[in-house]
Amino acid sequence: MKHILMACGTGICTSSAVRDRVCQILDSHGFAGTYDVTPCKMADVPALAETHDFLIAVTLIPGTLDIPYVNGTPFLTGGDTSASERSLLALMRAPSRARASVCS
Repeated sequence: MKHILMACGTGICTSSAVRDRVCQILDSHGFAGTYDVTPCKMADVPALAETHDFLIAVTLIPGTLDIPYVNGTPFLTGGDTSASERSLLALMRAPSRARASVCS
């Protein structure tokens, strides 16, 4: 199961619109049922990055984040999505990132 973060400025409207498009792309490439998407504000990404495989962002991202990234802006604007789609599909095919261990 791939865990995807979907970030925009507020974590509501823009990320929801892009989520629909991303889910269509993933499902059409045979990934239905193999992923979940967590919408969030860009400010929440540092706290959530460790437990997610990659980030799709529809805003500028700080260079200090340690998570693979897909530019989600083309999915929103209707521009050329080919580079973002290639990145998205490559990350879906890549091994999942290691998760932090939890100690009780």
